[in-house]
Amino acid sequence: MKMNKLLVALPLTLAMLVPTAALADSHGGHSGNSHESVQTAEIATDTAAAELRILLDTILTEHAFLAVEAMRKGADGAADFDQASAALLANSDDLAAAVSSVYGEEGGAAFQEIWNSHIGYFVDYVVATGEGDQAAKDAALTALEEYKAEQSAFFDSATEGRLPAAAVQEGLDMHVDQLVQSFDAYVEGDFETSYALERESIHHMSMFAETLSIAIADQFPDVVEGTNPDTPAIDLRAQLNYTFTEHAGLAVMAMQDGADGAESFDQAAGALMANADDLSAAVASVYGEEAGAQFAEIWGSHIGYFVDYVKATGAEDMEAQEQAKVNLDAYIAEQAAFLDAATEGRVPADALEEGLSAHVSQLLASFDSYVAGDYDAAYKSMREAYMHMTMPSAGLAAAITDQFPEQFGGAEMPDKMPATGLGGAQSGTLPYLWIFAGLMLAAVTSTLAFRARKQ
Repeated sequence: MKMNKLLVALPLTLAMLVPTAALADSHGGHSGNSHESVQTAEIATDTAAAELRILLDTILTEHAFLAVEAMRKGADGAADFDQASAALLANSDDLAAAVSSVYGEEGGAAFQEIWNSHIGYFVDYVVATGEGDQAAKDAALTALEEYKAEQSAFFDSATEGRLPAAAVQEGLDMHVDQLVQSFDAYVEGDFETSYALERESIHHMSMFAETLSIAIADQFPDVVEGTNPDTPAIDLRAQLNYTFTEHAGLAVMAMQDGADGAESFDQAAGALMANADDLSAAVASVYGEEAGAQFAEIWGSHIGYFVDYVKATGAEDMEAQEQAKVNLDAYIAEQAAFLDAATEGRVPADALEEGLSAHVSQLLASFDSYVAGDYDAAYKSMREAYMHMTMPSAGLAAAITDQFPEQFGGAEMPDKMPATGLGGAQSGTLPYLWIFAGLMLAAVTSTLAFRARKQ
């Protein structure tokens, strides 16, 4: 089985793969003989194994994000609960399609039946919580225990023991606990804990994507054309990928909270700003305090302009809305110039401006639709924004390895599968791993039109 079969399984996936090649063409002038000598398979970020891992990373992290948000919507009795749940189930369809492309239609159907059951048990837990029915809550938790055993057995069997049931169940314990505890904290009004656990759950699923991709690569080397999904260069791309997508998700939900005047707005915005603070600190650790401060100022400005837009919408102040858009346009130009300089032209300002414009437009479209009560459109735009942010991870990982080729070496395929279940395989931590995570958080390097997602 060739990798292209896996990629075709999901809408938008091929669009996600374009930026790497486009970016490589844009900075080809930076490559000399010495650079060409180190551009080996070991530091490539666009191998078949890399695409497999990133595909799984994107779908699994989106699952964690959507699961938490759908449960919160259920707790609030929100008008858009049905649409939030539908987005979660659409994500399940995407994941089942990916599984089917590797393990066949029968395997995909078996997986989806098990996987969807745990989504149903989470819904049962939410309903029981709303009704104050402790017995029903306990029954939902018992059902989730049964799910974990069944799902673990599936992965053990499907991977022919490469993901042992005991190890997978340990990871599923963590996944379920994170989602339930995040929901419980939200219901109790401990929004800070709830958002912290949401971010942890997203990271956790990124680690599982790494583990699962290693198992598949070992089991079906033809699927990944003999390449390795577990290299420092691909680790970088995966780190960028889950961070980019997390940003898009958190931004949309913070804006929704702002529109609703939700009690959790400060904590939702706080989660978004915590992400920005981490990225600014990483920039400063590499380029110095002055560069870190410059990045923080530029990056923070665009978050502020989104807040301005939300406030103006609530006040029905069209003039203030337009001013927020003007400010966002100015931000786009400033951020693009900064990133162009930082990467020494590897991500050109004009391409960055186009990508940043698309990112801003998607977030505003989702918010406007939400305010208008068109929740189908709001979640469609949100999922597009989430997927759109996979594009920087592809293009920017290529740029980083081009700029610092000596920092990335090869990594042999593990002799045995990691025993940590959903915890992921551990790779050496690279000090520069987050160099551009903050710099590029909203930079999209492709100039192609973004394909509409099937609903």
